[in-house]
Amino acid sequence: MTQEANNYPYPSRRQVTYGRSGMVATSQPLAAQAGLDVLKEGGNAVDAAIATAAALTVVEPTSNGIGSDAFALVWMDDKLYGLNGSGQAPAALSMEALKAQGISEIPKFGWTPVTVPGTPKAWAALSERFGRLSLSETLAPAVRLARDGFPLSPTLARFWKRAAENFRQALQGPEFQGWFDTFTPDGRIPEAGEMWRSEGHAHTLEEIGRTNGESFYTGALADQIDAFSREHQAFLRKSDLEAYEPEWVDPISVNYKGYDVWEIPPNGQGLVALMGLNILKNDSFVHRDTEETYHKQIEAMKLAFADGEKYITEEKEMSRTTAQLLSSSYAEERRARIGEEALEPEAGDPASSGTVYLAAADKDGNMVSFIQSNYMGFGSGVVVPGTGIALQNRGHNFSMDPEHDNALAPGKRTYHTIIPGFLTKDGSAVGPFGVMGGFMQPQGHMQVVMNTIDFGLNPQAALDAPRWQWMKGRQVLLEHTVPHHIAHGLAARGHQVQLTHEEGNFGRGQIIWRDPETGVLRGGTESRTDGAVAVY
Repeated sequence: MTQEANNYPYPSRRQVTYGRSGMVATSQPLAAQAGLDVLKEGGNAVDAAIATAAALTVVEPTSNGIGSDAFALVWMDDKLYGLNGSGQAPAALSMEALKAQGISEIPKFGWTPVTVPGTPKAWAALSERFGRLSLSETLAPAVRLARDGFPLSPTLARFWKRAAENFRQALQGPEFQGWFDTFTPDGRIPEAGEMWRSEGHAHTLEEIGRTNGESFYTGALADQIDAFSREHQAFLRKSDLEAYEPEWVDPISVNYKGYDVWEIPPNGQGLVALMGLNILKNDSFVHRDTEETYHKQIEAMKLAFADGEKYITEEKEMSRTTAQLLSSSYAEERRARIGEEALEPEAGDPASSGTVYLAAADKDGNMVSFIQSNYMGFGSGVVVPGTGIALQNRGHNFSMDPEHDNALAPGKRTYHTIIPGFLTKDGSAVGPFGVMGGFMQPQGHMQVVMNTIDFGLNPQAALDAPRWQWMKGRQVLLEHTVPHHIAHGLAARGHQVQLTHEEGNFGRGQIIWRDPETGVLRGGTESRTDGAVAVY
């Protein structure tokens, strides 16, 4: 990274952003500004991250909400901490209960896939342990945005319209009326530049701040969630909310060519990104835009995903350990599977051998990598009336196969797609990074890390560079900006290649790197969305 390439051949829509006193990078300008305002009011990077995350539940509800899950990596006083803010399945949700209702596969929408939301308590835990300001103070910008309203940005409006049109077809039943009342006021889908406000969001965020999150889990908000669930004979109960606590965890890492790449341990899929990088750590990549580079990246990611899909669940329930899956010997074994032709991925056995992302940094060197999400855009389609609480549908990822590591069980956390990333070198922080977008996330992490370390791209160029996404089998999506000779070469190797102009397929990322000697911050934000870097 010492010789960053600023003249990447694919033109950037933005230039890399520099600052010294504080920086927030995320996918919506108003949310980034909310975080920066909190920094200027005396908050630190953690306060800024919470403020930005709360604002995103208002200004980007197409990807996250108050009923989301969240994960964080926090660099504070020269140490990295991890927080798993994902929630468990309700105590009454079991395979037997679903089969009794004639359900053989967990649906995407409705009450059935709803798991305990972890986000409000994750905010509170971060604030209590590391914040300088009260939770009420950090949530205040989000409250104002919800109460006063804000104009929809272009990408947000596009995703909002797409979701609303799909929901009009897919969501039938009284349990979904709260979603339409909240997000299609007067029956209309708001458009770009149109003001949208939600007093329900504002009141709920105030209540969360005032009670340090407790109202959501043990108080008035919990009572409202419980009552609405009971009204529709759903599984979630106040007792599930009362039992919930986010978990402080030890981050996991691999060393990739002198840099330590950090992720949250399972149940998150950050392990997939680390396995992919581990497979390629001994390969030499001279040029980014070659058929050989793309082929090896795609093949390594396929192998990592095959293992992830088989083994990742709540860590204590995994039949193969994180250490086994990240061992050098297993990485070498998996690397040996990569040949000249595209392969059909299969899991190995090491024992025998819709999301928002933000990055924040303050003048003292503290940094946060934070990700928060309802699944599949707006989530379950269930909004608790009058509260703005859109509930997530993470239970959809559980397996109904009782022999699978990720089999549904009461009180269990499922395989989780959202992952924050962090980079260090020789024990010093380089900074936070992330790429949101379902199963694109570990693929985006691999590509951003390699763009940075192997190819020397600055943060903005690392995000702007063309991306690929492995879908399944030999199917690969390539962004339309990928050179055509690479697409033809991959097809000749047996990859089933599709070029697309749909930018939503390739995730949305943010990066902040910090110079350890000067403290100068360098930020990049996603050019495929309405992203912004707020800095001073």
